[in-house]
Amino acid sequence: MIGKVTRGESIARLLSYLYGPGRRNEHVNPHLVAGFRLPMALEPGLDGRGDRDFRHLVGVLTSPLDTLRHTPLGSPIWQCSVRAAPADRRLSDDEWADIAEEVMHQTGFAPRGDDEACRWNAVRHADDHIHLVAVLAREDGRNPNVHRDYFKVADACHIVEKRYGFTPTAPADRTAAPRPTRAKTELAQRKNWAEPPRATLRRLVATAAAGAENEGDFFTALEHGGVLVKMRHSARTPEEITGYAVALPHHNNKEGRPVWFSGKKLAPNLTLPKLRERWSAPHEGNRFDRRPFGGVELTHEERSAAYQQAARATATATWQMRHIRDPAVRADVAAATSDV
Repeated sequence: MIGKVTRGESIARLLSYLYGPGRRNEHVNPHLVAGFRLPMALEPGLDGRGDRDFRHLVGVLTSPLDTLRHTPLGSPIWQCSVRAAPADRRLSDDEWADIAEEVMHQTGFAPRGDDEACRWNAVRHADDHIHLVAVLAREDGRNPNVHRDYFKVADACHIVEKRYGFTPTAPADRTAAPRPTRAKTELAQRKNWAEPPRATLRRLVATAAAGAENEGDFFTALEHGGVLVKMRHSARTPEEITGYAVALPHHNNKEGRPVWFSGKKLAPNLTLPKLRERWSAPHEGNRFDRRPFGGVELTHEERSAAYQQAARATATATWQMRHIRDPAVRADVAAATSDV
């Protein structure tokens, strides 16, 4: 379960979007499932033209802003979309209401039993997700604590995953690779790419790093794999390499220039300092060496060919894993290929 947090200034515009048809008419039967009051008491009615009338709901939600004892927070409208994984079962409105209350409790915006907390509601317009809307102004006249709200939402999602037996997600400790945005996914679909460029680069860089013994091998494998590479040099010591960036030849911006991704943007463990730690760490047990069984050292061309072959094998294994539905089979395949 994934929670995405955004901030804004207009709650009327946000509600209009949530109750509207969506960008692709994907919003179906929008309605409230939870809130600081009973949903039926907050559900917006219809005006004379048959459109949703949000004036009463907007006034009720934003009224605590008028009684704040301090300056309101910047962008006081807090929005959080909470989405279940595609493999998870469809949830009822009552279950989504429980999830919404857990998120509001964990963030501290509306703890259970706090009658003077922030006012909020939860809108559902699809089977797999809800949108939480909160006004960052407590009814007792204080501003709520918004520090680390994203990580608090992630904690709530982990609690819900265990409670309902949902697909577990990575911990919110900034070690997980960034997830492709909707815009990047749609771009890949329009361009008929198999995946977003960042995902492709992450896979190629990780494969090159796994097969390399040092920086020279790493950058050579990337270049022979068709990846554009750009070095970042130290300002004090120009001959010292402090980082790198990679790009795909077919992924350009509006000016026709390559779109570069640093190692940090690909994944926290793919930065050059992290890779150097890996290469300098002592290795235990059996490992691949430059010398094959015959004892003859591989040439530069032979090593490059081996790296490209490993990259293709990894890509094939990744595709196969995506299409294996049975969890037990996925676990067996992952265990069998963990040392490759």
